[in-house]
Amino acid sequence: MRENLKKLPEAELEVMQVLWGLEVPAPRAAVEEAMARVRPMAQTTLLTLLSRLAGKGFVRVEKQGRSSVYTPLVSREDYQAQQSKRFVDRLFGGSMSAFASALNASGIPKEDLDELRRLLEEGRL
Repeated sequence: MRENLKKLPEAELEVMQVLWGLEVPAPRAAVEEAMARVRPMAQTTLLTLLSRLAGKGFVRVEKQGRSSVYTPLVSREDYQAQQSKRFVDRLFGGSMSAFASALNASGIPKEDLDELRRLLEEGRL
């Protein structure tokens, strides 16, 4: 896992979510089409967000002819793992028992909590 991944602003995270769901390298047109279903935006806005992501080391941009293709350099799993750890550290002082108590009190359906317990017992978490 890459260390020190910065938390992405919402719009950049939405672009990454789209990229993680596409076959890579993803042509610009495919990214635009997928983004239009999630959060329609001007082409220039999308290109600006992709450029920012490239500058932060999250995306590689390669020219193919007159267009560009985009490849995520950070996996969804690595980003989620690091942001989850930061969340627990920041909100619960790193205490997993405090986090578990909050989950239990949050109104999350019992079935979801049972699934989490099962995954923990199986060593899959």
